[in-house]
Amino acid sequence: MAARNLNRKLPLVAIYGPTASGKTSLAISLAKQYDGEIICADSRTVYKGMDIGTAKPSIGEQNGVPHWGLDLVEPGQAFSAADFKRYADEKIAEIRGRGHIPYLVGGTGLYMDAVVFDFKFGGKADTQLRQQLEKMSIEKLQDYCVKNNIELPENDKNKRYLIRAVERSQEPIGGKSEPLSTSIIVGIATDKSVLRKRIGDRTEQIFDDNVVEEATLLGKKYGWESEAMTGNIYPLLRRYLEGEFSLDEVKDKFTTLDWRLAKRQLTWLKRNPYIKWLPLTEAKSYLDRVLANE
Repeated sequence: MAARNLNRKLPLVAIYGPTASGKTSLAISLAKQYDGEIICADSRTVYKGMDIGTAKPSIGEQNGVPHWGLDLVEPGQAFSAADFKRYADEKIAEIRGRGHIPYLVGGTGLYMDAVVFDFKFGGKADTQLRQQLEKMSIEKLQDYCVKNNIELPENDKNKRYLIRAVERSQEPIGGKSEPLSTSIIVGIATDKSVLRKRIGDRTEQIFDDNVVEEATLLGKKYGWESEAMTGNIYPLLRRYLEGEFSLDEVKDKFTTLDWRLAKRQLTWLKRNPYIKWLPLTEAKSYLDRVLANE
């Protein structure tokens, strides 16, 4: 079903939510119903080959709905929020040019907000910034990352890794005080106990999908020190393959890491007063009503 009454720009439907909240399945359902295409706003799924460990939408899920924002760069290549903003703006224009509705979906708050609030970014990290960061303690760098939704490196007690994480973030230097007028914004509200269970279930699923083999191949191809390999589940799998952890220990540690990620994501997202927070089924009903009248 195509959205109707298109006397103004096709809306940008922005669906916010922490990892494992169900936002992807909601977006796919709506995109199939209302002629849409999905842009994934996730700092982990931009990397090629990292399919299972980053919980990318499967080939089956992508069937029938164009997905963008996946497999953009090789592990080890730099990719910032500014890079994502440029990419997403281009895709939104292309999707609208086809008469379709763009769905921006993700838990990386900086990526989402960069598009919705039309952030402007500065240049690459300079010498002055590096000097300022060098003066900060490890604790202050960690706190800075958490407050600014910068994903902590796996070794978050390594000052060099923390500084690189900050520099890669390319913080915005300006943006609109309100969302783009053509945007419809919702957030997936999930009970904490339910979200924790969903994260645990997804951990089991990615191991069933053979994430160990994926990590082994990626480690050989790109090296375990590659930037993308120092985050998410991959450092834990390296230690499993080296005999340091058992499989059950890796699962427990990864579930804890993803839970912490979800809490950091929520801390960022809750700052946005324009997000309409709804449980998954209510979000579907709400967006059905809005899009049917567009």
